[in-house]
Amino acid sequence: MSAADGKEPGFEAALKQLEEIVQRLEKGELVLEESLKLYEDGVRLARLCHAKLEEAEGKIELLMKDARGEPVVDRQGRPRTTPFGKDDDDAPR
Repeated sequence: MSAADGKEPGFEAALKQLEEIVQRLEKGELVLEESLKLYEDGVRLARLCHAKLEEAEGKIELLMKDARGEPVVDRQGRPRTTPFGKDDDDAPR
């Protein structure tokens, strides 16, 4: 979360911040208080990234359902992974 504007960062920005925190912590050159603060920030960013990934997964699952709300699967019952309109032999029946 940016202290200046009070908004949470997007996934990519949060991941970049998290990577920077990890690099700083791995160097081992910080005092305890600063390490703790960065660790707390890292945990917050990791949770934010996880939540955004779960949100994206939910949207993808919703998009992969047919008109009846059933998951779109191939003939073997596996989730369909090809774009719609391609590989029509695997279209749900």
